[in-house]
Amino acid sequence: MTINRRDFLKISGAGAAAAAFSGCASVSGSAARPHVVVVGAGFGGATCAKYLRKWGPDIDVTLIEPNDKFVSCPLSNWVLGGLRNMDDITHGYDRLPGHGIKMVKDYVVAIDVDKRVVKTQGGASIGYDRLVLAPGIEILTDTVRGFKEAEAAGKVVHAWKAGPQTAHLRKQLEAMPDGGTFVMSVPAAPYRCPPGPYERACMVAHYLKQAKPKSKIILLDGNPDIVSKKPLFMDAWNTFYPGMVDYRPNNAPLAVDGGKMTVSTEFDDVKGDVLNVVPKQRAGAVCDLVGARNDSNKAWCTVNLATFESTAAPNVHIIGDSVLSNLPKSGHMATNHAKVCAAAIVELLAGRQPDPIPVVANTCYSATSGSTSGYVANVFRYEAGKGYVSAPEGGATPKGDELNFTYNESWAKNIWAEVLS
Repeated sequence: MTINRRDFLKISGAGAAAAAFSGCASVSGSAARPHVVVVGAGFGGATCAKYLRKWGPDIDVTLIEPNDKFVSCPLSNWVLGGLRNMDDITHGYDRLPGHGIKMVKDYVVAIDVDKRVVKTQGGASIGYDRLVLAPGIEILTDTVRGFKEAEAAGKVVHAWKAGPQTAHLRKQLEAMPDGGTFVMSVPAAPYRCPPGPYERACMVAHYLKQAKPKSKIILLDGNPDIVSKKPLFMDAWNTFYPGMVDYRPNNAPLAVDGGKMTVSTEFDDVKGDVLNVVPKQRAGAVCDLVGARNDSNKAWCTVNLATFESTAAPNVHIIGDSVLSNLPKSGHMATNHAKVCAAAIVELLAGRQPDPIPVVANTCYSATSGSTSGYVANVFRYEAGKGYVSAPEGGATPKGDELNFTYNESWAKNIWAEVLS
């Protein structure tokens, strides 16, 4: 069964399990069952593994993930603001094997593209017909002088991968004196979750307004302007936190001094009580094992955006934040990469041509206070030679409100269920 674009759109959003195909593509022409290995069980990888089994029941799927739990980056800023705790954004992988997915808890240390073999830290050699890499991002801590030393001393964290650093940053905020300064940086684009740093400023401001109202936030942006949802965040800072957020564009951090508690830019040294520096990023390290970081900066992965097959490594597909494209690096978008990729692999293994003009969607909510959120939403269609082109009806809300805060909560619950159930 060839996957139809109309049917794909039905399941492209969060909470779409009920709209899955009633019939599935079968794989023929081979005595052995084809095997797909997926590396990384985040939004992209877990979704891809799940839909490979849904749409290709004759395909064996192995999902390799070193972590015991899924910790959601979306809503991790809410933990910093005191709206949620770490348990609320942490979920297990226990339901994925029910789809017929073989889970392997390990790290990938080598990939032989010619022999189509993945090798793990634990000593396993796993063969594949198709390989999907969904490793997310690598944080380039060495691009900020002194960062590694300050991080090792517990003086600075990026907390851009939700987990222990998120909890640590929350504790630092709780220990900060009233009248203290929270210094945060925004990396130069592209980076994971374009509106994330500005939402973080809102959530930290929400906490400080309640618990430490004399405090302030200095937001050092490595970009010339707010990257995403500018009207939404400007309205929030002016409405809810007047005078609290000191926004400074074109102020990329060059160095961190954990002893002096300063962040240095080319303009000055900024002193703070809590330092949250977010360095530049690139495609996850496993992509380098197949030579797939192949853009002009050797940072991101170029792929055939209709199938997400790497342009550098045959039979290897790359999805999620590691991909170089005009699409936002968001959790929701990663699930859509995953579905397009899964659909393409099912067709390719069946000897058919994948959909040449797939359609994807993205929705991204950002909380602006303890009871208001706004969103950006777009639908994109792939066009050869152009990439993904946005439909004109998409856009973002200029102000947050309580209804969208409710939708924000529901979106998170639905997408977690979509990825992990």
